[in-house]
Amino acid sequence: MNVARKRRGLSGIGAFFILLFAVPVMAEKAELLGTGHFEIPAWFKRSFLDLPEDVAEANKNGKRLLLYFGQEGCPYCAQLFNNNFSQAHIVEYTRKHFDAIEFNIWGDREVTDFSGNKMPEKEFAAKLKVQFTPTLIFLNEKGDVALRINGYYPPHQFLAALHYVAEKQENRGSFRDYLAKSLPPPAKGKLRTEKFFAKPPYDLSQSPGGKPIAVFFEQKDCAGCDRMHDEMLNHPAMRQELKRFHVIQLDRWDNTPVITPSGAKTTARNWANELGIVYVPTAVLYDAGKEVIRIDSFIKGFHVQSVLDYVASGAYREQPNLQRFIRERADGIREQGTTVDIWK
Repeated sequence: MNVARKRRGLSGIGAFFILLFAVPVMAEKAELLGTGHFEIPAWFKRSFLDLPEDVAEANKNGKRLLLYFGQEGCPYCAQLFNNNFSQAHIVEYTRKHFDAIEFNIWGDREVTDFSGNKMPEKEFAAKLKVQFTPTLIFLNEKGDVALRINGYYPPHQFLAALHYVAEKQENRGSFRDYLAKSLPPPAKGKLRTEKFFAKPPYDLSQSPGGKPIAVFFEQKDCAGCDRMHDEMLNHPAMRQELKRFHVIQLDRWDNTPVITPSGAKTTARNWANELGIVYVPTAVLYDAGKEVIRIDSFIKGFHVQSVLDYVASGAYREQPNLQRFIRERADGIREQGTTVDIWK
């Protein structure tokens, strides 16, 4: 049953991420910049957040369910709504094939999951391990996950994701392969390099000094990779965070030999396939031989630095909520009198 209720749009201050729940600016704190302003479209479904009921209704209408997890002030959520969902063909395709439902990762509305359990939406988001906002989870007719996107995808990749799920391609192959077919083939040439990238051979089973490991998967002729090098990797604050890691760069399509943190011998291409690398650039962060988190969507400098700090400091062991860590980190910086711009 679909009953209209008063809607709450995510407008004003509020989440790769992810991202920052706005805090009232106190007199002693420096300014917080870069928050995103957006509204949830009126065509999103007005739901009681009873997921079995929502899936059944979507099935009845020949659609699938799209769950959006966000937070106020999130600049990447703003990109999703103000950039992707401002384009008529994307909106038309989404409305035709999906029932879209909004969840606030800090919200208290009651959600009924597929086991009949009831919980606040913030607890539901935590149960699904939502770390980045926006996170989009596409469900099939049985309520199983057909595709999950952690973070923001630009329009071309996002539309490919919509087609992949709407066409039920998850039963025919991975989204990685589907997306690769819709993108231009990797170009010839060289990767952009940095002095702090470690040189081969790449034996990641032993990290110098016991440092955590950052693996950057890139490819040639990659606009997103160029942006990362130009806007982020050369920033002093980013360089400072990366000093805490053993950092390597791999061509996602190359056969460069690699020994993984678990000790397996493979190649860059095969390892990327095993990890399900879909988007370049992607940074996969390891500590004590295990993957902690990855950055595999469009994200800017402050949030990349925060994710690096989250791993290098070991904070992830005590604080499972990346969003809360980023908020507290920003507050700490502002309390020292330094302005924080989360969109840089």
